[in-house]
Parts: sequence; C-alpha cells; structure tokens
Amino acid sequence: MKIVSRVALAIGFLLSAGSAVAQDAPKASIPGIGPTGPIEQLKGTFKFTEGPASDGKGHVFFTDIPSNRIHQIDSTGAISVFLEPSGHANGLMCDGRGNLLACQMDGALVAIDLKTKKVKVLADRHQGKRFNAPNDLVIDRTGGVYFTDPHFRAPMPLPQGTTGVYYYDPSGKVSRLIDDLEAPNGILLSPDEKTFTSSPVSARK
Repeated sequence: MKIVSRVALAIGFLLSAGSAVAQDAPKASIPGIGPTGPIEQLKGTFKFTEGPASDGKGHVFFTDIPSNRIHQIDSTGAISVFLEPSGHANGLMCDGRGNLLACQMDGALVAIDLKTKKVKVLADRHQGKRFNAPNDLVIDRTGGVYFTDPHFRAPMPLPQGTTGVYYYDPSGKVSRLIDDLEAPNGILLSPDEKTFTSSPVSARK
C-alpha cells in the first residue's frame, strides 16, 4: 500500500447554504465519468453540508454537521431527514451491502442500516481511547475502511494525543496508519487499491 498523504483534494459539495446556481452552465464531459449538465441548487437552508454518498439506486445522502442530521435526496429531487441525531456525522459512503457508513465527529465509525436506520458502532476506540472526531472515509473491496481522525470538533486535549489516519479491517481490528498529519481530512483510494490519498486541510490552531 502506497500512501500519498500531502495531496490537496478539490472536491466540492454545492448544497451548502448560499451556493451559487449555474443554471446556464454549458454541458461538458468528464473523461471516464461521462457528460455533465448545469448545476442546480435544490435547497439553500443548510448550515454546513458534507459527505455526499449514493446508494446506486437513485438516492443520495449527505450530512449537515452543525444541525446533527443526515439528509436523503430521492430520485425526484425531494429532500428529507434520514437520521437525527447523527452523532454529528461528516463523511459518508454506502458499502453495497445495505449500509451507509458514517464518520461521526462525536467519536465513532458507524454503519447505518438503510432500511431500518439502526446504527451499529464499528469502532469508537483505539488503544483504549476514543477517537478524536472521525471525519472522512473510503471503503475497500474487502469491506475494510480507511478513515481520517483530525481535531475538528474534538475534545481537548485530543483523546488520541495526535491526529491520524486509521484502517478498520473486516475482522474489526483498527490500525493507525498515519500520525504525522496536522489535520487529515478527505481521503480517497486508487482504483487498484494500492494507493490512498489523504488531504491535510489546515494547521491546528
């Protein structure tokens, strides 16, 4: 596994309050992904949105962290509250097994059953101490999860004593992979799963 830990990611989510609406944006195509259309703002009353994730069935989930909610957009564009409280969920990803995995900034990595909305804690501690404030995640083919644990919304002093990137394997074991990034935030996994990229957002204040 090659680790690229200091590459900034340029991924935006335009559902946040006050986002610009580009109704007449020209159509374009993203290589390997497909055609794109105009950007449309569905709603603009959220406080701080994050973590858009699709279940592959026409539904998109996203978080509003300060409001402590996970929202759902259905195939018609209708928005509803999927889960409240959410544990101040941030990053989300569907696992293809009927679960929505979430990084709860209140200190846990959880799996939420998409049908029942039952929340199962996958991991909330490392070496006997709670995580700082899990932020973002990516799931590999085995069902293992890479996730970041910076300092945003974390209690001080940091429960882990440092910010880090972790791996939760399918057996439930949690390993710390990185402990020298000031604020590891977004995380991606390459298609061949030999490299992951984590983006430090800002220095700790």
